[in-house]
Amino acid sequence: MQADIDTYVTGVFSLLQSEFLVLPKGEGFVDYPTFEKGYELLKKGTGEFRTFDAQTVVDAVSVDPMAMIVVRAMLGFTPPEWAYMATQKTDVEVTQGFVRSLDRNIRMGKFSFARTSETSRTRVLALIRTACDLLTAPAPVTGTDKLHRLEKADTKEGLVSIRSLARMGTPYAMLLYERFLGRPFAGHRDSVSELIGDSLESAVEDVLAKAGISYRKTKRAERVPGFDQAPDFIIPSEFNPEVVIEAKLTEDDGTARDKLTRIQHLAEISRGRGSGSPMFEVVACIGGRGLGVRREDMKKLLLATSGKVFTPRTLDRLIDCTALRGFRSH
Repeated sequence: MQADIDTYVTGVFSLLQSEFLVLPKGEGFVDYPTFEKGYELLKKGTGEFRTFDAQTVVDAVSVDPMAMIVVRAMLGFTPPEWAYMATQKTDVEVTQGFVRSLDRNIRMGKFSFARTSETSRTRVLALIRTACDLLTAPAPVTGTDKLHRLEKADTKEGLVSIRSLARMGTPYAMLLYERFLGRPFAGHRDSVSELIGDSLESAVEDVLAKAGISYRKTKRAERVPGFDQAPDFIIPSEFNPEVVIEAKLTEDDGTARDKLTRIQHLAEISRGRGSGSPMFEVVACIGGRGLGVRREDMKKLLLATSGKVFTPRTLDRLIDCTALRGFRSH
């Protein structure tokens, strides 16, 4: 094999094939007739989306919980995104774990609004009120270089857009069903994912530059001597690292733990795995709701960095509260 490795590589490659055209349905798959039934119930209960308030939506959900899935499709949100907005807009804390379980139980046919606990009902009401507020008003105006998530054909002008699309020949229920399966703007969001992450790195760069601090910004997947995983910033350089900064942003709690583990690993390298005092100071700059879910993980991060954890709101203290202050030149 060592003498003719390319032949073996070609052989393995020839046996690999993509199955992207055929997807497993999996447990809890919602077929179109089931989804459409929930849609028609919601449409009828709201008077063809003329009266779209919390009570009318609750009444529909009480009869057929699938109406809840239809509302989420109208928003175009993932379950965690809906939970986050509800927590921000109401005085009720709706956790990602709760909304994921709710979504799954509805899809599995195991949810009943009448039989759920008082706490769960309160959270469901918070989700519904938030959805009604967002869907009844026109999408907020953004700059020419930005795209609002509610700037869709059916939600751009609030209920006016929804009613218009519901009356057209194109079946609105089918549009919502396909959105439920695929999420709106998913392709675009994936294509600009690096730009979203780069916004935090740019903010850190701006702070360092204004303070006149010398730094080395690494490239994606770059190999740096002394680091098996290169940090985002090394101060003053990789030849004499005194401070390293990891800038991590995520909206998904599923990937948050991997990103926090990277930062903790840098702290282990700094301590020489127990051989003495730290070789360099590890600083974490984090953003996004995904990193604010698991308290135990955040405890570990704070301990690993000796409290040197900053968010976009506290970047103005990045220099004065870390060893970076010793590198300030103006």
